[in-house]
Amino acid sequence: MRDVNVEMAARIESGAACLCTVWLLRPVEGEASGFTDHDRDLVVEGVTCRADSGWTQGAASGRTGLAPGDMTIGGATDDRLPEADIQAGRFDGAAVEVWRVDWERPDLAVRMRVGRIVRLRREGEAFVAELEGPMAALGRVIGRTYGRMCDARLGDDRCRADLAATPGTTCDRTFATCRAVFGNAVNFQGFPDIPGDDFLTVYPAAGARHDGGSRR
Repeated sequence: MRDVNVEMAARIESGAACLCTVWLLRPVEGEASGFTDHDRDLVVEGVTCRADSGWTQGAASGRTGLAPGDMTIGGATDDRLPEADIQAGRFDGAAVEVWRVDWERPDLAVRMRVGRIVRLRREGEAFVAELEGPMAALGRVIGRTYGRMCDARLGDDRCRADLAATPGTTCDRTFATCRAVFGNAVNFQGFPDIPGDDFLTVYPAAGARHDGGSRR
């Protein structure tokens, strides 16, 4: 639920409000920057929001419940977004707040949306920022997941395969390859005997093998 100032709500209701959009960019490190689609600079939340940046909102989507939404914003080249900082990833993870502001009374503002920059890229002389919503963190995988395939990288500290013994050989991350090609079954970082999707439909059968055959 958005917290709309009573005075701003009254101005909107009466049709007296002169609304514009403001974006506040808050990097993980460094000072916040502001941008607006109004024709003059505004000060919102103590941040000077420049009108000459050409910032615009692109496509946006939202979902109900806890599903993450996403959004894109774009703008012209700005000296507060130097190319070197973009290439260095300085703005990765930066928070972006989208505000609706009464440009006659910039102290009257309501925050409409909050996102975090996933990717900031150049498109010619302009830039496009891809944002994810605050609920996106709930969909991230943290730690390891159970699966039949190995999740180590060939030859790393978890795999420990002797690559000198098998030069130029690639790995398909299966237990059979790990054992037969690399002789490294003891370090296999998957779960070859984990039940598959058909686990609930299997049934005993005369003459069936029950010797860990899923490894093969």
